[in-house]
Amino acid sequence: MTKPPMLTAAQAREQLLAPAVAVSEVELVAMQAALGRVLAEDVISLVDVPPLDNTSMDGYAIRLADLTTHSGTLKVGQRIPAGSVGTELQSGTAARIFTGAPIPQGADAVVMQEDCTIDPTKPDAVSITTTPVVGQWIRKRGEDLTAGKVALKASCLLRPQELGVAASAGLTHLPVKRRVRVAAFFTGDELSLPGEPLKPGGIYNSNRDTLLACIKALGCDATDLGIVPDRLDATRAALRQASQNHDLIITSGGVSVGEEDHIKPAVTAEGELNLWQIAIKPGKPLAFGSVRRESNPGRSTWFIGLPGNPVSSFVTFLLFVRPFILRLQGREASSLPAYTMRADFDWLKADRRNEFLRVKVNSQGGLDLYPNQSSGVLTSAAWGDGLVDCAPGQAIARGDLVPYIPFSALLS
Repeated sequence: MTKPPMLTAAQAREQLLAPAVAVSEVELVAMQAALGRVLAEDVISLVDVPPLDNTSMDGYAIRLADLTTHSGTLKVGQRIPAGSVGTELQSGTAARIFTGAPIPQGADAVVMQEDCTIDPTKPDAVSITTTPVVGQWIRKRGEDLTAGKVALKASCLLRPQELGVAASAGLTHLPVKRRVRVAAFFTGDELSLPGEPLKPGGIYNSNRDTLLACIKALGCDATDLGIVPDRLDATRAALRQASQNHDLIITSGGVSVGEEDHIKPAVTAEGELNLWQIAIKPGKPLAFGSVRRESNPGRSTWFIGLPGNPVSSFVTFLLFVRPFILRLQGREASSLPAYTMRADFDWLKADRRNEFLRVKVNSQGGLDLYPNQSSGVLTSAAWGDGLVDCAPGQAIARGDLVPYIPFSALLS
């Protein structure tokens, strides 16, 4: 039987995201509980920001016409600090004004104090030493936010700056999507948890802490179901447990076709499964499907099975699981955030697969390559700060410009 061609990363991503739908439940939470959540609907500003025309500089509010008639020297008729409102500007006068203070009626420009001089013998007068223009250093009412208009759009991730906008709009609570619930378990009789004695031929389970941290970094509720024995009945039982009250199940290991790889038959028995071969390195095997919920047979929980090698598991999570979770959260799963940077290394052994190389930005603004790119060397990901997206069949020579994907853009 001829094997089907391997999917490209873009094809796999497209097929993975096609059925994903955002969770529907909405929660109204206090501002400081909204950090890292996804806004469920547009929110409207309650006020104009700023509420009045105000100054963005310390200086003097003036009427431009007075500069000609009074030879650039004006009497200081009032003082307006932030938080107070001045009176109408009288002809031939200036108002001493401070950043954030409302512009007095009649003024049409602000001259910053560095462009003014005060004669010590005439402390109540100011001389303007530049030629200002209409509107100079004046922030117009509502130029940031307008009462009754959208302040923040639905589906945005609420970062500190979005919370600041919401506060400026006068809001105290925000409608957010409920957190996506993700269950994870890990297969392999060779696995032990740190702190336990290693069994003969065993290794510590690094994927557990890596993947659970990735899930939490995306703002999800993560449930750790631990290590599952390499048995079909145990794998099926773990899937049934994970499907209850979760939106997504993630596993690592057991997605190949060996005799000890039970994910494929277990998911097939408990739901539906597609087993993909993806033309990437590290990575390649990826399982995607769904598991029926015993308590609600009409509903299913999504399933994504990752490879067991630590770097393969980490990279495939970033490339495929992350955008899937973003879609469940109601966020836009945009294309990979790549930046063009200079390679300060040679990678001359071009591979037929799309390679994702672990690299680090150096002090010269180029990229250094970790010397061991094996999928089992997780220290390469801890040392690095991103990936180079190396196209199939492409070699890289020192000085080439390459697409660089920072880890920081893939863990939020």
